[in-house]
Amino acid sequence: MISFTELFQRVALLVLTPKCYQVFFYDLDFFNGTCIRSALSKGLGFGIVGGSLLVKLPQVIKVWQSKSAVGISLVNVCMDLFAVTANVVYSYSSQFPFSSWGDSLFILFQTLLIVILVFYYNISKRAASAFAFIYCSLLFLLVSDIVPNSFLWNAQFVSIPLMFYGKMTQGYVNYQNKSTGQLSMATSILLFLGSSVRVFTSVQETGDNLLIWSFALASFANFIIVTQFYCYKSGSPVKTKKKTKKNKRL
Repeated sequence: MISFTELFQRVALLVLTPKCYQVFFYDLDFFNGTCIRSALSKGLGFGIVGGSLLVKLPQVIKVWQSKSAVGISLVNVCMDLFAVTANVVYSYSSQFPFSSWGDSLFILFQTLLIVILVFYYNISKRAASAFAFIYCSLLFLLVSDIVPNSFLWNAQFVSIPLMFYGKMTQGYVNYQNKSTGQLSMATSILLFLGSSVRVFTSVQETGDNLLIWSFALASFANFIIVTQFYCYKSGSPVKTKKKTKKNKRL
């Protein structure tokens, strides 16, 4: 049976390096700045990973229940999907700690579901199925050893302006409609908080400027969208157009 001391050590080592564990519990240096920042970063990282399981669920539920994706920019959700995919594949290939990118993996699956729903309600069921098949095939290819790391680095680099452009497109759609449509306020706020914290954890755990800039720009763009919920809170969602007979046959 595992002793309490051994169990405590195993749990502590989830957020502490062996060196910092010794600094805290053997040297009793509880105010070591480097270890405090490291532990805080690890703890926040795992917290974000856990929270990411539900971060986009309010958006998925809102679209599913309303049977409508009105007001949601297809460009934005596709750029979001591209950015989070590039982040996951790049971080995985770079062997960064899971606590620094695990949330992106869970957000990837939720974003994919949102994109499929937008295709389904705004275009057709056939388009949604085709997109899902093509995307899953490409994702399998990217995580294999076939694709060189230099390509993944370039994909992550390109994803930064594309992600920012996609979110600005959503912001412009909100501005035109004077409404946030079917966007979920809870999801938008969680994305803003998550990307903001990720700036700190990326600095502490990876030191990768590419990831740091990516999360910094995402935080700024998410802040703009969150602000729009308060600016247009009295506005009503845009009316959906009635489907034509041609659309019903698709």
